[in-house]
Amino acid sequence: MVRTGQSSERAQLIYQYSTAKYQRKLGQGVDAEVRQQLREPAAKQAGVKQT
Repeated sequence: MVRTGQSSERAQLIYQYSTAKYQRKLGQGVDAEVRQQLREPAAKQAGVKQT
């Protein structure tokens, strides 16, 4: 429910047909966000501004 943004279990069941391709796309987005957040503290310590 959290990854797909559903507000209830019922809504999740309705949209549960998610494909492997869609799950991969979601995972890649989460991965990119985590990697960005991990880079930000390192850049701040080094005095480098991330764009």
